[in-house]
Amino acid sequence: MSPDLDIVSQATSIGGARANLMEALTIFFEVAEEPEIVRRLRGETFVTQVEVPVG
Repeated sequence: MSPDLDIVSQATSIGGARANLMEALTIFFEVAEEPEIVRRLRGETFVTQVEVPVG
């Protein structure tokens, strides 16, 4: 996941998801116009991990 650019990917393995994300980011930067890139990169992004009880 690239939260600052709002781009995600998935796969059946971590390596596959990472490769898919790299591909998605590469394509985004190839086709996105500069104003879109700047708009997405503005502001702060906060990412954290939490644990919650299940069941």
